[in-house]
Amino acid sequence: MFISFEGIDGSGKSTQARLLAEALRAEGREVVLTREPGGSAGAEDIRRLLVEGPPDRWSPETELLLFTAARRDHLERLIRPALDRGAWVVSDRFADSTRVYQGAARGDDPAEQARFAELVEALHRLVIGVEPDRTLVIDLDPAEALARATGRAEAQAMTEAEDRYESMGLGFQQRLRAGFRDLAFRHPARVRLIDGSGDAAAVAARVREALAAP
Repeated sequence: MFISFEGIDGSGKSTQARLLAEALRAEGREVVLTREPGGSAGAEDIRRLLVEGPPDRWSPETELLLFTAARRDHLERLIRPALDRGAWVVSDRFADSTRVYQGAARGDDPAEQARFAELVEALHRLVIGVEPDRTLVIDLDPAEALARATGRAEAQAMTEAEDRYESMGLGFQQRLRAGFRDLAFRHPARVRLIDGSGDAAAVAARVREALAAP
């Protein structure tokens, strides 16, 4: 299976992706744990352009092209080869992040959001063309998630912190959460909303329940 984890910054999705990969390996499966943007050498190079720097470094259109280029390399170099040999792929983010993040960056103009959504889907159809078998959205209150993400960046004390999206503020994170919840509503067969509150073990149990459900 190809499984993706989604959610706002600080939601705990990266931890849950790692825990699921560990659990599947313990069951004897080959699992490739990866992330976006990144996952392959070329995509990791593009990642640094996307997650570092000031919030207004790129326009949404430029970001979309960069994300699509990174995703294409990731798909060619890592995801497809892993799936072809029968491995499970667990990815910390995939195309739904682009749908939500770049869409949220368009603000509150419905016409502009609709235009951009069409561009996102057109590029995805032409260049990527695949969806995960199951997408698990770790849903958490944006204020709590942003506090987690900010604390994490301070603890890492990086000279070039990957905090570009966190620096866009609480309002942006709230729009992101609404976008992910809307995806779960529109694609219930693929996208499952997971309560991200509580400790990591409790959330991991909810993740396994969601995977087991039809």
